[in-house]
Amino acid sequence: MFDIKTEFYLKVIFLFSFIVLISAFFIEHVLGHQPCNLCLIERIPYGLSIMIIFMIFLIKKNHEFFLLLLILTFIFSFAISFYHFGIEQGFFQESSICGVKSLTESITKEDLLKQLSKKIVSCRDVTFRVFGLSLTSINIVISLLFIITLLKIFNKYEKKR
Repeated sequence: MFDIKTEFYLKVIFLFSFIVLISAFFIEHVLGHQPCNLCLIERIPYGLSIMIIFMIFLIKKNHEFFLLLLILTFIFSFAISFYHFGIEQGFFQESSICGVKSLTESITKEDLLKQLSKKIVSCRDVTFRVFGLSLTSINIVISLLFIITLLKIFNKYEKKR
C-alpha cells in the first residue's frame, strides 16, 4: 500500500472532490444559480475521482493504473476548465456544446417551444463567484494542484519499485 503521507493526500482529494460536488449541487438547487453545460461537464472529474480513489482503497492493487487514471481525470478537468475560462474571458467563442441540452432525444415542436421559453445559461455568463473569482477559475487552480500532487505521488511510487 501507500505510505501514510500518500494516503493522506488521496483522502484529501477524495474529501475535497466530495465537497466540490455537494457545493455545486447546493449552489444550483438551493441558491438557484443555473449552471451552463460546461459547468455540468466540469463536475464529472470530481465524481470520477471519488470512484477511482474508492477503488484504490478497496482493491489495494494496481496503484499505478489508478493513479494514472486520476492524473488523466484531472488533466481533463484542467483542460475543460481552461477552455471554459477562455470562453468566459472572450478568448474563445462559445461552442455548440454550450447550447445543446440533449443530443440523444428527438425534439418535437412542443419541446422546442418549451426550450425557447426557458432561460438558457450561456457559458460566458458567470452567475456565481467566490472572492470575485468564477468557479471555473478556481477549478483551474484546484485541478492543477491535484495534477502536481498526483504526479509527485506517482513518481515516488515509481522510485520505490
